[in-house]
Amino acid sequence: MRILVIGSDRKMFDESSAVAQRQIDYAGISNNLDIVVFSASSLQLKTTKLSENVVVYPSNSFSRWLYIFDAFRVSRKLSKPDLVSVQDPFESGLAGYVMGKYFGVPLQVQIHTDLMSSFFFRDSLLNKIRFYIAKFIIPCAKSIRVVSQRIKKSLLAVYPKISESIIQVLPVYMDFEKIRSAQIDVDLHKKYPQFKSIILMASRLTKEKNIDLAVDAMVEVVKKFPNTGLIIVGNGSERERLGWRVEGLGLQKNVIFEGWNNDLASYYKTAELFLLTSNYDGYAMTIVESLTAGTPVVMSNVGCAGEVVVDGQNGLIFPVGDLDRLVGCITKMLSDPELRNGIKLGAQKMVWQTNKDEYLRLYRRSWETTLG
Repeated sequence: MRILVIGSDRKMFDESSAVAQRQIDYAGISNNLDIVVFSASSLQLKTTKLSENVVVYPSNSFSRWLYIFDAFRVSRKLSKPDLVSVQDPFESGLAGYVMGKYFGVPLQVQIHTDLMSSFFFRDSLLNKIRFYIAKFIIPCAKSIRVVSQRIKKSLLAVYPKISESIIQVLPVYMDFEKIRSAQIDVDLHKKYPQFKSIILMASRLTKEKNIDLAVDAMVEVVKKFPNTGLIIVGNGSERERLGWRVEGLGLQKNVIFEGWNNDLASYYKTAELFLLTSNYDGYAMTIVESLTAGTPVVMSNVGCAGEVVVDGQNGLIFPVGDLDRLVGCITKMLSDPELRNGIKLGAQKMVWQTNKDEYLRLYRRSWETTLG
């Protein structure tokens, strides 16, 4: 089975990254994996051979407006695949649709974000355009892989003619045992001894993550719990603006930004709670990682909320954008050790996933469904 994958995750060129390692695993259940990644020519990325049967090709585009054209240019030079798999139903979806027609092979669409959320549509002009691209691409797919039941339900509601049998719910694989058994190399309380309680966030600092809401909540939280710290791990386009906002609110002693850290297990295990404030999310892997580490979570009603996180059992869920409810959830968690311990026990009991071999079997089945 030869698979042509089209996407935009440039971490695939980093052989040590988790996403690159996943592609190598996927190649073990196929004969060949050719991956074309949207990339600017200024990045000077080179064709990378991850293993004997996995090769990653950059589009090397002069402009993002040429991504689709350049993906076609690169892909048509490759051997004919058995199917085309795209990592989103947007720009990648369009490129994959064209390549599927060019080679005369079926299309698999993967969906990692909740594109049917009204917050997704309102987020930007680009998202509005992407929404309408997806409305064209999704019905053209022979099979669809989504990362949460939330996305599956929203697709079936919007596209009633799509057969439920072609939609497979399969989150990104996670090595739970690695997180559970990880040693604590960095204790947040030793690193930041000024804080009695530590709230952790780990996220791209982008608009849809709504970090502003967390910062606004801290204004109220520190009034009741002045020795509370919010540690935000991540990078992104909003970093500088958020820093100025924190200073403007006089929270620079309570809100600390760190760059991205690939090994978050120690952070999860030494924080009092993990916080997610996204306006929309496909799954929210950091939430599942936190639960695996035994850390109570407070999250907006997105992604795996209601599916993995059950309100009051292994976390607390608040409505998207609701500042008062968020403040209430945080203060409730910090002020009630018994509740926090109960939720922590719930977190340790609730998280589960198939082992790696079973996961790869399910992943291969998604390709077989595409082939019909």
